[in-house]
Amino acid sequence: MPIEPMNSEVYVHPEAIVESEHIGEGTRIWAFTHVMKDVSIGENCNVGEHCFLETGARVGSNVTIKNGNMIWDGVTLEDGTFVGPGVFFTNDLYPRSPRLPQARARYQGSGWRVSTLVKHGASIGAGAVLVAGITVGGFAMVGAGAVVTKDVSPHALVVGNPARCIGWVCQCGQRLNFEQQQAKCTECGAPYVRIGDLIGREKGERIATIL
Repeated sequence: MPIEPMNSEVYVHPEAIVESEHIGEGTRIWAFTHVMKDVSIGENCNVGEHCFLETGARVGSNVTIKNGNMIWDGVTLEDGTFVGPGVFFTNDLYPRSPRLPQARARYQGSGWRVSTLVKHGASIGAGAVLVAGITVGGFAMVGAGAVVTKDVSPHALVVGNPARCIGWVCQCGQRLNFEQQQAKCTECGAPYVRIGDLIGREKGERIATIL
């Protein structure tokens, strides 16, 4: 089937299952993806093939979700986030089968569910694992295959198992090199200032924004 041109309408591939009515204009959902009832997806998103979005998942606008992702209840992807192929989200810190008699009572309510937040502009590399309950800061970048067990600071570049910070990245995604707490992106020219583990856009002699 030919690809329809981008327009203000929602595009759903004929082989996708979309049960939610909360899909923003310009969003495209590709083959063999299942979006359950009451999932919220903003405008101008691209959801790749073989994805599953569970009731309770929240996706902002201008989000890219590559193939093979499962976005569970309790996971929120803010505007402009990127989720690479095969990322693993979780929402239970002490998982058991709800059908196991010894654990059945725990799953009678929703108190077991733990939320995960990926903030504006952040990127999650292919095959990364995010333990439930963490926040990935704005414009942070999680390397491919990283196992993220704690919060990630805004603009941080984290890699490894467990994930650790090895540097900082610009809003455009390029790595920043700080000298005397200041940096200028070699790609887009944006200036930054660093105060401890906080990275902000610099404007004159002050920090314009600490994300």
